[in-house]
Amino acid sequence: MNDISEINAVSYSTGKPVRIRISGGFIRDIMETGHTEGDPDLLVAPGLFDNQVNGFRGADFSDTDLKIHEMRQAVDALNAEGVTSFFPTVLTNSHENLLRIFKNLSNSLSDERVKDSIPGFHLEGPYISPESGYYGCHPAGFIRKPSWDEFAMYQEAAEGKIREVTISPETDESFEFIKKCTSEGVVVAIGHTNASTDQINKAVDNGARLSTHLGNGCANMIHRHNNPLWPQLANDLLITTFIADGHHLTPEEIRVFYRVKGPAKLILTSDITHLSGLKPGNYMFFGSRIVMTDDGLIKNPVLDCLAGASLPLRTGIGNVMKFTGCPPGEAFNMASANVAEAFGITDRGTLEPGRRADLVLFERNGYEIVIKQVFVKGRRVL
Repeated sequence: MNDISEINAVSYSTGKPVRIRISGGFIRDIMETGHTEGDPDLLVAPGLFDNQVNGFRGADFSDTDLKIHEMRQAVDALNAEGVTSFFPTVLTNSHENLLRIFKNLSNSLSDERVKDSIPGFHLEGPYISPESGYYGCHPAGFIRKPSWDEFAMYQEAAEGKIREVTISPETDESFEFIKKCTSEGVVVAIGHTNASTDQINKAVDNGARLSTHLGNGCANMIHRHNNPLWPQLANDLLITTFIADGHHLTPEEIRVFYRVKGPAKLILTSDITHLSGLKPGNYMFFGSRIVMTDDGLIKNPVLDCLAGASLPLRTGIGNVMKFTGCPPGEAFNMASANVAEAFGITDRGTLEPGRRADLVLFERNGYEIVIKQVFVKGRRVL
């Protein structure tokens, strides 16, 4: 099992040496030691929590034929990147395929290692904008208006594990759907949208609380005043999720997000796809040619849009520190504590007694986060 009882490292948030004692997979206590024991460059942070993972190392979570062993391999590989919790994210598809996909995902939780790292699923679509540019690389033929009856079927197939749904509140059906999701404990995010200011604010009034990868899932050319970005930034009830891989947003955009929302209202996500961890080259995705470059950019050259990401969450943490000047504690919290809090998941996300011993031990090489050891529920996985 490789269980441990004690870890000595430097706290990611305070910069002080700490001793963490673990019992039964949970943090028993944390004590400042006043002196460094072992490697003085070794830091400890909560395990990373990624709410938007489309796939990894060849495993596509929207694949109707995904096998349990493929999910297990993806979980093991993500754990090695410091991600101890994540939401497999399912993209727009036909009704029949979505039922199969969620049934497969639910079945994969029969593997305890998989279950330990997956507290829920994220449905991104099919209730998104039908306008070109806003739906990105989602298959346009399957985009449709929100339907609670339909969603309830997906939730049943998922055995109640859908924790997040991304929609565009551009139709009258959206608002009752949002209200119903919220009443059932499903967090609603606004994304892939060309909704008006009034529609966005009405969505928030009915319970929407997140913006999905803000600044992306948006047309390349938009009105400088009347666009879906400003009202989402301006609404204090919306938490901004964003991708900091160096491709999806500019450093200036990320600095603006940081200054407008503040560190507590930001969630860092990767949006990685099944191509992450594979060799650069040409691939097929929903029947279209996708190109992955040497620097990790994934793009549909015909639609001229990004098609997900390939760089892991730790890359985004380093970029956030580099682009904003924020301290490591804030950057790591955007990828751990803030995520757990947004979804009401109280057993992980912070270094506190009583929380799961999901830990990442790392060193810094400038802004690069170098993962050294990873623990999931006190069990060493790297």
